[in-house]
Amino acid sequence: MEEGTFGEWLKRDGETIERGTALFVLEGEKSAQDIESLDRGILRIPPDGPRPGETVKVGQLLGYLVEAGERAPFETSTAPAGHLPVAVGDAGSAATPPAGPATRRMARELKVDLQRVPGSGPGGRVTPDDVNAWVPAVLVKRASERVTISPRARRLAGQLGVDWTSLRGSGRTGRIRERDVRSAAAANGPAAAQLSSSGHSPLQRVAGDLPGPWLSVTTMRKTIAARMAAGVHETAPVTITTRCDASNLVNLRQQFRQTACNDEPVPGYNDLIIKLLAGALVRHPQLTHQWHERGIYVPEGLHIAVAVDTDAGLLAPVLRDVDRLSLRDVAARMKHLAEQARSGSLSAADIQGGVFTISNLGMFGIEAFTPIINLPQSAILGVGAIVRDAAVVNDTVVPRDRLTLSLTFDHRVVDGAPAARFLQTLRQAIEAPGAALLQ
Repeated sequence: MEEGTFGEWLKRDGETIERGTALFVLEGEKSAQDIESLDRGILRIPPDGPRPGETVKVGQLLGYLVEAGERAPFETSTAPAGHLPVAVGDAGSAATPPAGPATRRMARELKVDLQRVPGSGPGGRVTPDDVNAWVPAVLVKRASERVTISPRARRLAGQLGVDWTSLRGSGRTGRIRERDVRSAAAANGPAAAQLSSSGHSPLQRVAGDLPGPWLSVTTMRKTIAARMAAGVHETAPVTITTRCDASNLVNLRQQFRQTACNDEPVPGYNDLIIKLLAGALVRHPQLTHQWHERGIYVPEGLHIAVAVDTDAGLLAPVLRDVDRLSLRDVAARMKHLAEQARSGSLSAADIQGGVFTISNLGMFGIEAFTPIINLPQSAILGVGAIVRDAAVVNDTVVPRDRLTLSLTFDHRVVDGAPAARFLQTLRQAIEAPGAALLQ
């Protein structure tokens, strides 16, 4: 990650900050996360601090931590323009304090004025720890200027071209919600209040050789496009398919629905397949291996990424240690992750570390498709719709529920025969789910 979108500050200017305190929200390509302070002190925010929605670079200075009674550099004229200001108090002695070569090198790299750093070593000698403690944390804008907005509303504002920093929110404590953004967009013209089904902003004319109309591309859509292209061009993808008799899976799902209590999650088809998939991966771990320049990496933990369709684009939150979870745990955690994905509240950790991905398009009536590998993983399973079909059972044509599975795998990591055996194991588990879940 080289840059991110500044979300909202979590602490006010002048507040005392402890080490580990969450300071502000930073949005990456597919998630938002709270950034914690690496030190303690009093938060000071410069007048030109970033506003919500602005792009900030990794390592960019956003504010300062100062000691009680000390002044922030922006309150004086001593901070050189373009440098990382670390002077937070009155100027010290003009003489350079004693410091070793490593400390001086660190100070030069961090643009720290050693004359302002109090030394904790013998005779006031400045140590590397003193320099680290003196570097201000990356902080945020003033509390008096705070405008809070939900992540989904912020994305919608960007797509519709609405300046949400001047809006009055209708949510709790004045928080801006999606409907506030849509109302503001509608006030600027009916067309601006609509989004295309692809999640892009409205049709618009842009400069170029083609006459248009054009759709603007969000940062997330660019990220998805880059990863999908990498999954095709940076692997040796092969897709194989098989059809399952899902009649027993349908019956098991009905039993869960009929016997469920009001306060417990009812496992859906996706939850059942995820749990059965984990069992198949335990028997065929090669499908979780990953290709790297140094060789084939064998990751630890059976963490399955599950594709979730959201208004902002496709996300794949990771369900961790699926082989150790009960079926009801899978259902409960998957429901929680899907809700977080659709509300835009996933953290970076929620979408990292997956060793295998499952994508289900059955709810759209799609029976088979070619899923694209989610790098650095080496395989992805596509699940189609369950279709009532005629089948021959013991020389008799009977109606059965049929399901198509599509497995795309990286042939650099997995050969065709092991991939076929894995898919065969999964098919057998789906056709006899009760026995497979008891293993």
